[in-house]
Amino acid sequence: MKYIFHPCSQMKDYEKLPPIVIKKAEGIYLEDENGKTYLDCVSSWWVNLFGHCNKRINAAIKEQIDKVEHVLFVNFSHEAAIELVQELIKVVPQGIEKFLFADNGSSSIEMALKLSFQYHMQTGKTRKKKFLSLKNAYHGETVGALGVGGIDIFTNTYRDLIKEGLKAEGPDCYRCPYGKNFDNCSAQCFEKMENLIKENHQEISAVIIEPMVQGAAGMKIYSPEYIKKLRKITHEYDIHLIADEIAMGFGRTGKMFAMEHSGVSPDIMCTSKGLTAGYYPMAIVGITQEIYDAFYADYIEGKSFLHSHSYSGNPIGCRIALEVLRIFREENILDVIEKKGNYLRKRAKEVFKNKYYVGEYRQIGLIGAIELVANEKKEDFPSEERAGYEIYKIALKKGALLRPLGNTIYFMPPYIIKDKEIDKMLEICKESIEEYLERR
Repeated sequence: MKYIFHPCSQMKDYEKLPPIVIKKAEGIYLEDENGKTYLDCVSSWWVNLFGHCNKRINAAIKEQIDKVEHVLFVNFSHEAAIELVQELIKVVPQGIEKFLFADNGSSSIEMALKLSFQYHMQTGKTRKKKFLSLKNAYHGETVGALGVGGIDIFTNTYRDLIKEGLKAEGPDCYRCPYGKNFDNCSAQCFEKMENLIKENHQEISAVIIEPMVQGAAGMKIYSPEYIKKLRKITHEYDIHLIADEIAMGFGRTGKMFAMEHSGVSPDIMCTSKGLTAGYYPMAIVGITQEIYDAFYADYIEGKSFLHSHSYSGNPIGCRIALEVLRIFREENILDVIEKKGNYLRKRAKEVFKNKYYVGEYRQIGLIGAIELVANEKKEDFPSEERAGYEIYKIALKKGALLRPLGNTIYFMPPYIIKDKEIDKMLEICKESIEEYLERR
């Protein structure tokens, strides 16, 4: 408390709920300095895929450290990076053929935007300088990423710094104005995006989306038909499609990458979080050969992509990511996710059946989300009540780390979670909600 300024926090809150000091972690459990354990229901901000202190990943790190810990990634390379991209190319959407390395998700978004912008400048389409994204989108918190974000709590303070992009009204499947369901609709809501693209296509460099799920907006799941339509029109108007797979990639939606649900491929894809399973900050940007070719020229032409990080292509991060891909393949993780996702869906519907405070339960892969409402009229809780935060505090006392997004409570556990632990997670969630409502 004396020296650390924690992220995404109001530090004054910590006077009543001090930071919990974690001394050790194993599997899906965190243990604090007093020996109390917490079920990690959110994979420690969506990064931990295979449990804390995973023996396979630990061994891979130890092996790599004895070889090389870091080397500059300009005019030098190393085995871990080479082996990683050889494995990654086997699982990314078709058409992604080249990879760039960054050290966090927000930075990878910056790279994607700059790549698209510079591509158009270098191919003679100099009017294409704008970016289009969805309202309620989240793509990171660096200044460029905020320009394509649409969540006020992150962007309002910095309006004067941000180069604001175009924003399309996105899917609202919970309160769908068309009376449809994302499981079987034809994405009638796409008309708003379509109209915006048709009106501005000559100036749009790229459209960026979180495929299938708008995470920070409240785990808002939408139809793959929306992505299909978006891919078609972006092709038609020579606009790049950037897929922000930072949170939803690496199996979280039940597919290796969320774009697979739509059966189409992006021009640029950003990955991070699960890429290194919670062990190391790293991100990778995948691009098409066509985009790569626009930067390939004699140095004197000035077409190089001058964006770098000191830790680009770090060998330890690469070796971890390589082990992540091997675990996916050798342990049939996508099958595991399907099985556990089915169990989560079944049990959640049983536990929360006929509960008036559940406006909607939605799920894709191993992401479940409860749209919490204040009454049977499905009215929202007043924001000043901070209902989600209060439920979070109650759940901590009961031994579960739930970190709601506003009044959306979600489950995003490590893939190693057992059925009995899913039961425990859901039960603590239910008890915490009901305890809060009784107090209220």
